[in-house]
Amino acid sequence: MHSYSDLLDRAARFNLTALKQAQSKAIGRLHTSARTSDVKVLQMVALQRAIMAIGMFSLTESIFQDNDSDKGGFEVIRGYLDNSDAVELKHRFLDFKDAINVLKHGHGSSYNRLLQRSQKLPFRIKQLDERFFREGDVSDAHASFGPHLLMPRR
Repeated sequence: MHSYSDLLDRAARFNLTALKQAQSKAIGRLHTSARTSDVKVLQMVALQRAIMAIGMFSLTESIFQDNDSDKGGFEVIRGYLDNSDAVELKHRFLDFKDAINVLKHGHGSSYNRLLQRSQKLPFRIKQLDERFFREGDVSDAHASFGPHLLMPRR
């Protein structure tokens, strides 16, 4: 039997590959037609990525919490990072922890922290004055399904 972390890695790769293929096909079809079903595929892919990110982060937290049941998993991880020289890794972890909170809850303190670091993030965060959706603009199709303020960097 493979280790749990190996299975998580394999599951993530499998799902991301399938989502990338679905996205590529939908984008390819949108070059020649404007079918609503292809826009819905793009929205579904973005939503599924958010669900997967939240789930994978939560599973990782549960692994660390199992090892130290007196503390929450994120507290355990942060303790390890606080006691290491991995300052950049700690910042990256906290950025992704805040990003997961934004995916789950929308605006709030995590969003505000990300806004302050927006130029240093490995993903793009919509600014407060940015429009969230323009009818007919499929490049931003994922923005119409909820409070999701994060996007891959382009």
